[in-house]
Amino acid sequence: MTSPALDGLARATVEATAALVLVCDGGGRVLLANPALQRFTGRSREELVGAPFWEVVTIPEEVELARAALAMVLSGRPAIPGEVDWTTGDGDRRRIELQTSVLTHDDGRPYAVSFIGIDVTAHREREAQVRRQAVTDPLTGLANRSALFAVLAARLHVETGDGCGLLFCDLDGFKEVNDRYGHAAGDRLLVAVAARLRELAGPDDVVARLGGDEFVLVARGTDADALAARARRLEAAMAAPFDVTGAGDGAAVRIGASTGTALGGPGEDPDTVVNRADMAMYGVKSLRRVRRGAPSPS
Repeated sequence: MTSPALDGLARATVEATAALVLVCDGGGRVLLANPALQRFTGRSREELVGAPFWEVVTIPEEVELARAALAMVLSGRPAIPGEVDWTTGDGDRRRIELQTSVLTHDDGRPYAVSFIGIDVTAHREREAQVRRQAVTDPLTGLANRSALFAVLAARLHVETGDGCGLLFCDLDGFKEVNDRYGHAAGDRLLVAVAARLRELAGPDDVVARLGGDEFVLVARGTDADALAARARRLEAAMAAPFDVTGAGDGAAVRIGASTGTALGGPGEDPDTVVNRADMAMYGVKSLRRVRRGAPSPS
C-alpha cells in the first residue's frame, strides 16, 4: 500500500506538471484530466470528467480510429502510436507525443488507460524547417542543388526510374543588371525569374536554382519535341520586362535566357545528364553571340 504522503505527492505532481494527463475508463470516458489538459481543451474538470475522450481531444477524422485503438490497448496490444494529433479548445491541431499505460486491478484485469502527452508541435516544426532549408535555395525558395540531384537520382534510377527531361537555363544580361542597379536589384531579378519558372512548371516538374543565374527545370517524360517547345516558352517568358527596383516606377529591365535541353533515361548518371544540358545551353548562348558579332564566352 502507498502511504498518504506518497498519494498526496503523486496528486501534486499530476496537478503541477505541464504534461497533459488524461485517464479514461474502458469505455473511453474521462476519469481524470489534470489542469494542463483543462487549459489545453478550454474545459473545466467538471466538463471533462465523464465525457468520451475522443470528443475532447481527438481530431474529427480519427474518432473511429481512437475508439478502436483504445479497445486494442485494453486487450494487451500496443495500438496507439507514439505521436498523435490532438485538437485544442480553440480548434488548433497540435502534435502530441504520447505515453500510454494500462491500469489494472490486483488480479491483472484492466480498468483504465492513462495518457501522458507532451506537446512537441514547435519541435516538429523546427525539424521540418531544418529539412526544408537543407533542400531549398534561401533566396528564391526553389529546390537547391542538393535537392535537384536527389530528384534526378530517383528519376534516373536504373530499376524504378522512368527518365526525365532537363531544361538548363542561364540568364542573359544578368551581370549588366547587377552592375547598373546593384546586387539588391539582382536578387529581386532572380526571385522574379524563379516566380516565372514556377508558373511554367507542371505539377510533376521540379524547378531548381543550380547556382548564380543558372536554373534547371526537371520534367517528366522523354519527348524531345515537347521539351524543345517548353524551352521556347521558357525563353519567351524570360524576355518580358522585369521590375528590378521593387518600386513599381517603371524602371523595368529586359534580359534573356539561353536554354539547353537534355533527356535522361533510367540508369544514366545525373551529373552526365546535367552536363549534357549545360553544354547544350552554352551552344545556344555561343550561337547567339556569334550572330550578334560578340565574342564567344570563355
